[in-house]
Amino acid sequence: MAYVPAHVDVHAPGLTEPKEVAFLLHGILGSGTNWRSFARRLVTAHPEWLFVLVDLRNHGDSSGAAPPHTVAACAADLAALAAERRLEPSLVCGHSFGGKVAAVFARDHAVELDELWLLDAPIGAIPTGSDHPSVQEIERVVSALRAVRLPLPSRGALIEELSSRGLPPTIGQWMTTNLRLGPGGYQWRFDLAAIEEMLADYYTVDAWDLVEAPPKQLDVHVVRGGRSDRITPDSLARFSRLGEGGRVHVHELPDAGHWLHVDDPDALLGLLDGALDRVARRLH
Repeated sequence: MAYVPAHVDVHAPGLTEPKEVAFLLHGILGSGTNWRSFARRLVTAHPEWLFVLVDLRNHGDSSGAAPPHTVAACAADLAALAAERRLEPSLVCGHSFGGKVAAVFARDHAVELDELWLLDAPIGAIPTGSDHPSVQEIERVVSALRAVRLPLPSRGALIEELSSRGLPPTIGQWMTTNLRLGPGGYQWRFDLAAIEEMLADYYTVDAWDLVEAPPKQLDVHVVRGGRSDRITPDSLARFSRLGEGGRVHVHELPDAGHWLHVDDPDALLGLLDGALDRVARRLH
């Protein structure tokens, strides 16, 4: 039976018949609400659009999905969401882990997608034991999360505990968004064991085939943070070579790290403003 992930709609007041639909996908250990403020800004400039902020399986309010917990399963969840809601997204935007999910969704499910946006998202396979920056950081975070003793008395206690394990306060603050108050204190909203299964699969998935030969109607946009090391120089050169044919477009936000929508929201907003205008013109 298909699994439909939890999601939040962001749209202009009173909108009942959106002209266009966009899916926004968070990264690992995130949730759709990470994008709520950003989506509200997009709505102000594009009130005819519906933005669907998805909680990927085992994140946020998307609990109870049957295994296996893979990138392909996440992409199939998006297809189930689109089918149940009778939505046809014209644009999908995915950050980090969500970028690879978006690429697999575009390749395997979304025949009519117009634009795919990969935000600081490595899309190739990453060998086991790799020193790739994305592996190093996320493994350090997951290791610290495994050691957290639950329930916690407060959100601040999580920041203190993660700081004591060597993580910066910014990560601790971000992780407090993954807590919910339950009997006896705060518990995780996510399923950490299932997320580790998702990560193991993520490292094996290679979505370069979608970027190298996108469907004829699809444009692929890659956005790299100038201060981020998640997209390696080799991958950046490969994206740039593919961009010479006109179907792949590479953008850089020089002042942003990995968290593009937090570090330089105005620049990212400008890029997506242009995308939403292009798609609307193309389809109407």
